[in-house]
Order: sequence, then C-alpha cells, then structure tokens
Amino acid sequence: MLTAIYIAALTFFAYTCVYAFRKPFTVASFSGQQLLGISYQTVLIICQVVGYMLSKFAGIRFISSLKRTGRWVTATILVSVAWLALLLFAILPSWAGLICFFINGFMLGFMWGVVFSYAEGRRSTDFIGSVLAVSFIFAGGFTRSVGKWMMLEFGVTEKWMPFMTGLVFVVPLIVLFYFLERSPAPDEKDIDERSERVAMTGGDRKEIIREFGAGLIILAVIYTMLTVMRDIRDNYMGNMWNELGYAGDASVFTRSETKITLIILLMMGMMVLIRRNIIAFRVVHYVIIAGFILAGVTSLLFILKGLHGGIWMQSVGLGLYMAYIPFNAIFFERMIAAFRIKGNVGFLIYITDAFGYLGSVTVMLFKESMKVDVQWSVFYSYAVIILSVIGVIGTIYALFYFNRKYKLKIQVQ
Repeated sequence: MLTAIYIAALTFFAYTCVYAFRKPFTVASFSGQQLLGISYQTVLIICQVVGYMLSKFAGIRFISSLKRTGRWVTATILVSVAWLALLLFAILPSWAGLICFFINGFMLGFMWGVVFSYAEGRRSTDFIGSVLAVSFIFAGGFTRSVGKWMMLEFGVTEKWMPFMTGLVFVVPLIVLFYFLERSPAPDEKDIDERSERVAMTGGDRKEIIREFGAGLIILAVIYTMLTVMRDIRDNYMGNMWNELGYAGDASVFTRSETKITLIILLMMGMMVLIRRNIIAFRVVHYVIIAGFILAGVTSLLFILKGLHGGIWMQSVGLGLYMAYIPFNAIFFERMIAAFRIKGNVGFLIYITDAFGYLGSVTVMLFKESMKVDVQWSVFYSYAVIILSVIGVIGTIYALFYFNRKYKLKIQVQ
C-alpha cells in the first residue's frame, strides 16, 4: 500500500506540473484582440487543441510502443519543447502565437500516456490512476490561479504569463520524474491479477481492433461527448466564471476544482476494493451514466434559473468528471485485465482521445464560424444537455456490448 501511495503522489504532482505548461494562458482574455476575425484567445486555444489532437493520433502508435526504460528522457524533451514554445510566444509577433501553441499542444499531448505508464498493470492501479486522473481537475484550477496571481500581484503581462508560470514548476517536475523513473515495477501478483503490460507491435494493435472494433467505436463516440464537454469547460472556465460574477476572484478556480477533486478521488479510489475485473468494468459504466445524468440535469436547472451559477459550475464539473475520469484511470485498465488483452492502456486511451479532441476542435470551430454571439456559460449549458443524452444512450449500449463479449469469451474457455 505504501508503494501505491508513493507512486500515486508522484504521478499526481508530476501531471500537475505538466499542466502548468498547458492551461494557465486561458485566464488571459487578450481583450479586444482578434485574428482572422476570431478572438485571439479562441484562436490560440484552437491551435493548441489541434496540436493536442494530432498528438493523440500519433500517440496511438508512439505511446503503445513505449518501453519501460528511458521514459524520463522522453518526458524531458516533450516538456522542454512545449516550454520553449511559450517563450517564443512571449517574444514573437501575435500571429506567431498560432504556431507556438500548436507546437505546445502537440508536445504535451503525449505526456498523459508517459505518466500513466508508471501506474498501469498494478493491483492498486485503480487508486493510483484515480489520483493521477483527478490531478488535471486540481491542476486546471491551481495552475490557472498561479497564472492569474502572477498577473494581478506582479503585473506579469498576458503574453509572458504562460512562460513565467511554467518557470515556477520546472524544478519540481524534474525532481518528480527522477523519482518516478526509479519507482518499483509491477510485481508477480500484479501481473497475475491484472495481466502483464507490454510494448505493442502493429499486429497487437490490429488484433485488438478486430476483436473489439465495434465497442471501440461507441467508446470513441462517448468519449468525444465527454471531451467536448470537458475541453470547453477547461478552456473557457475563466470566461464562464467572469460571466457568473467572479472576475476579480483569482482563487475561485482552485476552490471549485479542489472540491471536485476530493469527491472524485474518493469515488474512484473505492474501485480498488472490487477485485473481480469484470464486475469493476461493469460498475464503471454505471458511474459514467450517473455522471452524464448529473451534468445534464444541473444544466437544465441552471437554464431554468433554478440553480445558482456558482453551484452549477461545480455540479456540472462533478458530473462531467464522474464520466470522464474513468476513461483516463480505470475503464481500460479493467478492460485489459478482464479480457486478458496483450497490450497496454496507452493504446486504448489514445484511440478514444484522438477522436475526442477532434470533436472538441469541431465544436469550437463551429461556434466561431457560425458567429454564435452568446455567452460561453449559456452555450455550454445547452451543449451539456444535448451531449449528456447522447452519452447516456451510448454508455448503455457499450455496457450490453461488452457484457455479450465477455459471456462469449467465457463460453469459449
């Protein structure tokens, strides 16, 4: 148990540090600035997300082929290039920011797979993975608070703030990866219960697609719904809190996201108590369905003026992450263990991630190209209701699909 807590703490703080190089720029509104007829903030977000999306497609092969040794070198190169892009953003003309944030997003898109590779394939992966997964809830609020604090207290400009925020987290990140690289590998009991995780070949990847292709398609649709919901909230959180009356409150990001983090961590961490992999795999589906329902119902109440804006932001965030976190921590871990799949979680996560971010980019481009002149809080609340309905239907279908697959597997054995 001490090993699990140790690795969980390392991965949590490591990914929190990674977030400092990705999200703080979104608290800079770049008020009045436009490029190509679109707000400059939105153009930067789209460029970063496009880079992030393409890295997910590239990561289907890259992350699934990642070996256990030398991962710290990979992480160092990726984060260093992402941070350099933020420096160039600060000193180059505004138009160059598009290229800088595309590069930044592409580099950082691989980091989830690198960090999670230290956690998977263990009896305690549900706990470790849950701690790691909630890191981006906490990190999203915490690193934004640091960025806004630097602007409010030290007068750091909007263009320099992303690079300077990264500077605060460089040394801690180096130290954390030093210890992660030296953390214990899964033991024989872990391998027996959860199956051995190996670097995958092209043949391994094709075999999984042949066996679970239809299920992976529906999972990609569900995850696309979640990524759109999560990414809009994540990227435009600052705008929405401003619209709800919290423009001068730098700590609101940390306060709201910390509450969600603790609740999600408690819920997901308890999954480790379910030893049978197929039972845990089914329970995860129920949690995802409940998350979609919570997000959709609270958004409807907000639209009908039956829920305060601050409570809505936290409630919809809780529902969203109830559904989103399992995909990044437990869902594929238990799927591999239940079906004894030869491979690793990174391959499956990056398949769904790639299409998830494609959906996110599409929605942002749609809003801007159609010139939908509406506040982000209003646009988001309506979008959540629609996507939650689709998500509930899709998750129920996935549950029946994988149950049928498992029964067939048992019959063959």
